[in-house]
Amino acid sequence: MPRRMHLFAYLKTGPTAIHAGGWRHPEATLHDIFSPARYEHIARVLEDACFDGCFFADLFGLYDIHGGSFDAYVRRGGQVSYLDPTTVLPVMARATSRLGLGATLSTTLFNAYHLARWLLSLDVVSGGRVAWNIVTSATDLEARNFGLDGLPDKDLRYDRADEVVEACLKLWRSWDADAFVLDKEAGVFADPAKVRYADYAGRWVRTRGPLSIPPSAQGHPVLMQAGSSERGRVFAARWAEVVFAAQRGKPEMKDFYADLKARVEAAGRNPAHCAILVQTTCIVGETDAIARERAEYLNALADEDLQLATTSSSVGVDMTRLGAETRLEQAAGTQGMQGSVDLLEQVRRAENLTLAEAARRPLPNQLVGSPRSIADQLEDLFLSEACDGFVLTPAVFPASHEAFARAVVPELQRRGLFRRAYAGATLRSHLREGLETG
Repeated sequence: MPRRMHLFAYLKTGPTAIHAGGWRHPEATLHDIFSPARYEHIARVLEDACFDGCFFADLFGLYDIHGGSFDAYVRRGGQVSYLDPTTVLPVMARATSRLGLGATLSTTLFNAYHLARWLLSLDVVSGGRVAWNIVTSATDLEARNFGLDGLPDKDLRYDRADEVVEACLKLWRSWDADAFVLDKEAGVFADPAKVRYADYAGRWVRTRGPLSIPPSAQGHPVLMQAGSSERGRVFAARWAEVVFAAQRGKPEMKDFYADLKARVEAAGRNPAHCAILVQTTCIVGETDAIARERAEYLNALADEDLQLATTSSSVGVDMTRLGAETRLEQAAGTQGMQGSVDLLEQVRRAENLTLAEAARRPLPNQLVGSPRSIADQLEDLFLSEACDGFVLTPAVFPASHEAFARAVVPELQRRGLFRRAYAGATLRSHLREGLETG
């Protein structure tokens, strides 16, 4: 099968996802944030378009780095999880039969047994369609919500994450797939010889097990990850089946892609089994001119203070208090996401801006144009091996995903770049389907 593109949708349990003004757009829906119908609808839209899956970005608290307050996020409609995403995943699973469903959960804040039980339960009831977006957390505010004074050092967080994933995998293998006998006449429900303890003991994590849950249709949840630091790339090379990448331009994307694929191979894994998906926001119009006009209108809705607050939150530094000579990474300490720091620096250099100016800019990777123009740009990145596909971040919910599914996906299908129908039923089967060549 020829190599084919993979598509994931970035979601939030709220009206704002990345774009600081999207919720103000006339097409943005606000009345249904707490309604199951909102999540059922978007799941059906994505499945009808044959997306590999979607995942919910999450934060365990309210961002309050900018100005030492959550005022900007609350007042201006920032990127907030108004519901625990794991409560809407079963709703979406019930409304679909093929779409992959991802949750973001922290290895720093949750223990391994809780994570393993939580995620495998979702994976079993969805028929093997769950992904775990593994994060080590990036803000002290989250740590304080879980009784910690602050986050450990970044490398130590990844050391713990390695152990949490190792422990989860042992727990997920507690039961053989054929352990259930279900023999009413003989009175045998399951074979205890096919259930085992995990007995995992590391430096940071200990768990005996076993879980009380059998394997899912795909064995266990798909592992996603977004770290781009040196330690994050080591972690991704060992574990990640999907990597959420964020680089400014094609050269940076190609460099990241080549580096991580080489690391995956060096770790003894098949590079085709690690899909690198680049964050992209597509603004679609009937023509390029109409699309540009829509983008101008949309970007004019973005509140500058919220944009600055968004940058502050992602890099872990209050940008309003950053001196001209202060080094960003030094100011962040144990907080912030390295990918966001790298992206901000790429924008600053490329456009010859000060750090403060770059921090106020909307995030890059906005593709603006007609369905054909956007397909041209996606095709170029994909065939140039800058990525294996894309994580589509909506500017306006649900309109951005609806427009892409309605207009761009058929163009990609006509070019043979994207599936017309699912070949399998599990998320892992979707990911393996288009990465093998033959």
